[in-house]
Amino acid sequence: MANPVDILSKVIEQTAKVIEEEVDAKLSKLNEMDDDELERLKERRLEALKKAQKQKQEWLSKGHGEYREISSEKDFFGEVKESKNVVCHFYRNSTFRCKIMDKHLGILAKKHVETKFIKLNAEKAPFLTERLRIKVIPTLALVLDGKTKDYVVGFTDLGNTDEFSTEILEWRLGCAGVINYSGNLMEPPTGTQKSGSKITKVEKKTIRGRDYDSDSDDD
Repeated sequence: MANPVDILSKVIEQTAKVIEEEVDAKLSKLNEMDDDELERLKERRLEALKKAQKQKQEWLSKGHGEYREISSEKDFFGEVKESKNVVCHFYRNSTFRCKIMDKHLGILAKKHVETKFIKLNAEKAPFLTERLRIKVIPTLALVLDGKTKDYVVGFTDLGNTDEFSTEILEWRLGCAGVINYSGNLMEPPTGTQKSGSKITKVEKKTIRGRDYDSDSDDD
């Protein structure tokens, strides 16, 4: 009977050989590239970097990169019209959970410059709250291309706990497609939720006219 150690050593040796051959092939391909091809490759990369920097500056000029309060419903329509991705927090000063949401949104606004993060006092926006059927505070309206595509209502999607992590909220926004999320959308991030909290998968869908309960409203 073959020695398990010998078998393992042979497998490792074969794997290393395959990897070495792949690396050699890539190096060989690079060596075969002439100076003109290398120059074109550098130019393409430089052009991509310039384009990304220009896009970032455009976002920053429109108020991205920071979490801001807007003062009226009129401002809301102007903000969502000029930006492709917008997260709007409908809050109320008397609701403690809105302060918790503020903390996480402030972090994500700096991280996801591709998305605009704003907040609006629901008491100053009776038309919008009625039109969007917002009955729970806090509620995040997730706007893509000028249309409200999804909502984060209270903390239900975030484990139904005040101690949810920024990563969980980031994942939820990623599920809605309102930010560029680099993680796994099929499962919430592990190791970021408190014991006893439960987070379920979220389907990408438009939620309009939903009749929400007000169990997350502190008033």
